[in-house]
Amino acid sequence: MSAWVLPDHIADVLPSEARHIEELRRALLDTARSYGYELVMPPLLEHLESLLTGTGAALGLQTFKLVDQLSGRMLGLRADTTPQVARIDAHLLNRHGVARLCYCGPVLHTRPSRPYATREPLQFGAEIYGHAGLEADLEVLRLTLDCLRAAGLGGVQVDLGDARIPRVLLRGLDLPEARLAELHAALAAKDASGLAVLTRDLPAAARDALRALVHLYGDASVLDEALGVFAAFPALSPVLADLRRLAGVLPPGSASFDLADLRGYAYYSGARFAMYVPGASDAIVRGGRYDEAGAAFGRNRPAVGFSLDLRELVGVLEPRELRAAVRAPWAEDAALGRAIGALRASGETVVCVMPGHESEIDEFRCDRELVPDGAGQWAVRAL
Repeated sequence: MSAWVLPDHIADVLPSEARHIEELRRALLDTARSYGYELVMPPLLEHLESLLTGTGAALGLQTFKLVDQLSGRMLGLRADTTPQVARIDAHLLNRHGVARLCYCGPVLHTRPSRPYATREPLQFGAEIYGHAGLEADLEVLRLTLDCLRAAGLGGVQVDLGDARIPRVLLRGLDLPEARLAELHAALAAKDASGLAVLTRDLPAAARDALRALVHLYGDASVLDEALGVFAAFPALSPVLADLRRLAGVLPPGSASFDLADLRGYAYYSGARFAMYVPGASDAIVRGGRYDEAGAAFGRNRPAVGFSLDLRELVGVLEPRELRAAVRAPWAEDAALGRAIGALRASGETVVCVMPGHESEIDEFRCDRELVPDGAGQWAVRAL
């Protein structure tokens, strides 16, 4: 095997794709900043117990672990940035009001999340801490849509659900952890027959609602149907009303609902969403409310956010055209140097052609060139 072969599901990013990713990164960070979100840059590695505290505990199998040669303590390479941002909000910023934070950086996974996925996503995300009302959920949903628009994506479909629904239905049943895990798995797989077996000895109201839950997916009519199904659980009426309000900010016809979707069940504490676009095999964005994120750090603050992988996002976008540039000859000429400097200062890309390489093609599309104007100066001419 060649010494230059990279590990499985790890890849270099070459110039065209790297430029596209960087331009997207800037566009998304600018979009988040326009909403008032402040950029934070957590470290790539931390003490393992910090990374896997609280909601990060589910990331244990996805986290690369190593020993710190300075302290002898176990370190982890982050598999998700949200636990770090929760720590920053809880211990470093320590604000009493609302904190809006965003980030963009690599995370590492021990295994790919699905076939052909990278183990080194470039994770972008935005999170708002300190507001328990639905206004925070609505803002995050709007910001997510604006980020996808900034990336040039259309045809977005948004799937909505809420982690509170199965919790309310199972509340007070005092079931063993193993039984709960089986129920969650059956709901997630929409295994109606398995669910019928698992719920046969439950109280009638919970049994009937759980069995109906696997069929509650589709358009907005699902919410109307759910009101009848959950009539014995009045605590779910405001949950369904919240989902209806969230759907109200989405483009017409883009919302769907899956009330039995338990992805991230241990992580989310309220409404959650997933966004799908043509060309992607899975959700391109996931987000929602996770009010328990900061509890392990001593500050149980309301929190809502979303994240996406920029490398995956680029994969569903059309490649960008080569960037226009100005070609200039290589010469130690003061007037030429001043002309090149002025163009670069104005934001232009100027590529100086090395002697003997005039016919080579590179990452830039040179549609103009610098030529002598006959009066000792240099002028830009279209090619």
